[in-house]
Amino acid sequence: MRKQVVLPKFQILLEQMGENIKLARKRRKLTAIQVAERAGIARSTLYLIEKGNPSVAMGAYFNVLRVLGLQEDVLKLASDDILGRKLQDLELL
Repeated sequence: MRKQVVLPKFQILLEQMGENIKLARKRRKLTAIQVAERAGIARSTLYLIEKGNPSVAMGAYFNVLRVLGLQEDVLKLASDDILGRKLQDLELL
């Protein structure tokens, strides 16, 4: 597994996402083993996801979200690209 370098202030965002995933699992009364098996990942990988580890593949994160019924949340990532729209508008001027 290749180590990803993430600045500390952004690591906090990943950790919050991991905590949100963990809380979603607990609200559904699913054990870590159940979610890991249904997502097709190792229990240790789920542990890393719930800790917000940046080196875990996005596909593993997606499979966990799918098991929790939160797969549509992936579409929220970069959905409103304010900076990109401003840059595009500048080119039109």
